[in-house]
Amino acid sequence: MSTSASRPLAAAAVLTAVLAAGCNLAPRYHRPAVEAAPVYKELSPDGTLWQAARPADGEARGKWWEALADPRLNELEDQAGVSNQSVVAAAAAFLAARAAVKQARAQYYPAAAASAGATRARVSATPIGLAANHSFTEYSLSFDASWQPDFWGKARNAVAAGVFAAQAGAADLENVRLTVQAELAVDYYELRAQDELISLLEAAARAYEETVSLNQVLSAAGLVSDQVVAQAQAQLGAARAQAVNAGLLRAQYEHAIATLLGRPASSFALPPEPFRPPNPALPVGVPSELLQRRPDIASAERAVAQANALIGVARAAYFPSLTLSASAGLESFSAADWMSLPSRFWSLGANAAQTVFEAGAKRAAVRQYRALHEQASANYRQTVLMAFQQVEDALASVRISSADAQRQDEAVAAGARDLTEAAARYQAGLTSYLDVLATEVSLISLQQTALAFRLQQVAAAVRLVEALGGGWNEAKLPGPRELR
Repeated sequence: MSTSASRPLAAAAVLTAVLAAGCNLAPRYHRPAVEAAPVYKELSPDGTLWQAARPADGEARGKWWEALADPRLNELEDQAGVSNQSVVAAAAAFLAARAAVKQARAQYYPAAAASAGATRARVSATPIGLAANHSFTEYSLSFDASWQPDFWGKARNAVAAGVFAAQAGAADLENVRLTVQAELAVDYYELRAQDELISLLEAAARAYEETVSLNQVLSAAGLVSDQVVAQAQAQLGAARAQAVNAGLLRAQYEHAIATLLGRPASSFALPPEPFRPPNPALPVGVPSELLQRRPDIASAERAVAQANALIGVARAAYFPSLTLSASAGLESFSAADWMSLPSRFWSLGANAAQTVFEAGAKRAAVRQYRALHEQASANYRQTVLMAFQQVEDALASVRISSADAQRQDEAVAAGARDLTEAAARYQAGLTSYLDVLATEVSLISLQQTALAFRLQQVAAAVRLVEALGGGWNEAKLPGPRELR
């Protein structure tokens, strides 16, 4: 290709690049406005349970579950973050979205193709003037290139839409991981609570066995009726049934944990351990910070940005498209002359195309994408509203369950003192052993209720962490350069 012939094409390329850089038909993007209160309504008024975040520690960071101080749980959470199949599926979806961005970026560049061939052909003898049985071989080597300048920003908006979709996919991945890890923490403490409950019920069964034995002796001596013996036996049977049910629930939680870890339930087991309820101190922050801390909110917001960019793609269809093409190569009927200078050929061309009648399809497409943008904006606002509700619900649950647990702990302490006094009275001969056993049974019942309240408190704390985003921040979203 001669230098003089290439100059017009180079000038046209520069001109189109300049024009394309200054034209974008997508509306200017603005994050949908939402109303956020200055503080959470359900925060503890005296600040003793949860503190508002300071600028230096705006939110929990890193592995939020480490604040629960359970080494076994830490190990399980790390496994779930990579092995859970829902997490694996979300990661694959993100990788697919990132690949789609790279595919869309290919529109920025010319498409080039090369071909080489040798064709043997025979010409028909029927047309007048051609010799019969005339055959020849054609040798060819060609290079073709075409480029459609992005005058109206169609390619740029398609790439931007892909970037926003990939960022939404990254946020979805983090949201799935947060949901899985929060569920794992709740199930783990449910299992540990069942371990503690089984221990309490076994102690209760031993106390009931003593009661039954003592009542049987008294009944034989005619001091109590058979009805008293039957009541004691009923209490013993109920305690044993509750222990069996607690064992069943423990097995189910163990199976659920295995599934969350991406492992078969049949090959997974957790040995029994005491229930050690944590009391983490986590900063809550203010409602406006929640918009940057929740991955599901970030995903919904990126969906709005994607819909906005697609409006620009639809608008670009109103304008003509220009295609620049070039080809060059060698062609000859002789293998000896194939690579010679006279066998060369080249061509340059430009083609403009525009649909002149489409029955309103373009206008309908723009309206469609505008409506999808409104839908995405509404979904974003609803996601924010639901996030505020979940935080308020979790704060209320933490506050109320903490108060209940504290009151029940006081009741357990009072029951323990009552048992000590009953034992002292029995040793002094002031009361019967039945009073001691009744007091012990009452204490075990109080301990079971306290265990339930402590479990509610831990579950509420985990749900609060989940509602606050688990220490995630939208700054962790991959940028456009990371998605290339």
